[in-house]
Amino acid sequence: MAGWQVTVVGGGLAGCEAAGALAAAGVEVRLVEMKPGRRSPAHHLPGLAELVCSNSLRSDNPQNAVGLLHEELRRLGSLVLRCADETRVPAGDALAVDRRRFSERVTEGLRRAPGIELREEEVTVLPDGPGLTLVATGPLTSDALAADVARVCGGGLAFYDAIAPIVSAESIDMRVAYAKSRYDKGAGDDYLNLPLDEGQYRAFVAALLAGEKVAARGFEEPRYFEGCLPIEVMAERGPEVLAYGPMKPVGLEDPRTGRRPHAVVQLRREDEAGTAWNLVGFQTRLTWPEQERIFRAHLPGLADAEFLRLGQVHRNTFLDAPRLLAPDLSLRARPHLFFAGQMTGVEGYVESVACGHVAARAMLDRLAGRPFRAPPPETAMGALHRHLTGAAHPEGTPYQPSNVIFALFPPLVGRFRGKAARKEGHVARAREALASWLPPAPGR
Repeated sequence: MAGWQVTVVGGGLAGCEAAGALAAAGVEVRLVEMKPGRRSPAHHLPGLAELVCSNSLRSDNPQNAVGLLHEELRRLGSLVLRCADETRVPAGDALAVDRRRFSERVTEGLRRAPGIELREEEVTVLPDGPGLTLVATGPLTSDALAADVARVCGGGLAFYDAIAPIVSAESIDMRVAYAKSRYDKGAGDDYLNLPLDEGQYRAFVAALLAGEKVAARGFEEPRYFEGCLPIEVMAERGPEVLAYGPMKPVGLEDPRTGRRPHAVVQLRREDEAGTAWNLVGFQTRLTWPEQERIFRAHLPGLADAEFLRLGQVHRNTFLDAPRLLAPDLSLRARPHLFFAGQMTGVEGYVESVACGHVAARAMLDRLAGRPFRAPPPETAMGALHRHLTGAAHPEGTPYQPSNVIFALFPPLVGRFRGKAARKEGHVARAREALASWLPPAPGR
């Protein structure tokens, strides 16, 4: 395919994965990214593939749907997963990375890849063609390009995402915190935990509810993704919701006492050296002064916390993919345009990578003049594709962003007793099915 040129707009996870996969197949790729000349309010690093909300790519255990997706991407030769593995930091059974080193590794890999031209400029309108273009500008697409996408697509949808705070390691009171992974997974001590008794927990929840929040500033009524709710929104649903959610103490008994706290705040390391830790699940729309006041006053061990980053809310935009996109992720109204990543309604880092890989494979099929081969629906990649096409949901169900979950997979055939057996059935079936979708041998 040497000499065939594709433009990829957006240097996030989906765009980088797609560019890498296309170039590996011999396609000349122009990767256009507006950074570092211009950045969204949530971006800080100069390089590509910046992880904004968290440094975790979630569970690496294939018995979990996202862990199975990790495995499939590795088998498919994913550039992004390779860079994640090379920059991972301890996080139990999760794949977490040093986000700065990860971004640098992806950027370096694409700069050195033959056939990729990196261009630093902002794209404000959708290209007219005739060449193929992949739009993978993510949930923080610039206003100008988002407006043009909405114009071409006849409208769009939006939801809100939130970023969790990060604290410096030296400011955490280690007389309070204890190192332990849930159920001693991983090395057994990958996370730091701040224990709260019932009184402390209830005081914290009350402070959250009373704290000043950032106004929506002209946006429509927020419609948060259920998998990334701000902690104060969860607290509004009931006094014990946090204790059964991000502050769940199950499997986190304090080794100093042997007892389980009423609730815990888990901290996950941000870098390999452990100099910075993020508050797991503590995405929030509290104002910055309120975050500092409430977290220092009500979270044991953080009385003198130095906040390296405070939480914030940003708007995510996505397409009504089942209506607007063809099965190969091209825009029905303009078939030379393809879309990938969170713009299509997949939620999560790894899901964005997978969507970028599927889009690249679809573009390769188009360039070769062959029919699009969708990933087998029994695989994690295929389950995401079923979500994008609407096949995983009952007819008439409103389209909303989703992580990869086993509920998106086709039902298993046969009898499987218990949740663990069903997961094993999904994994075994997915591994067998993926073999038919692996890249063809050279020359084929």
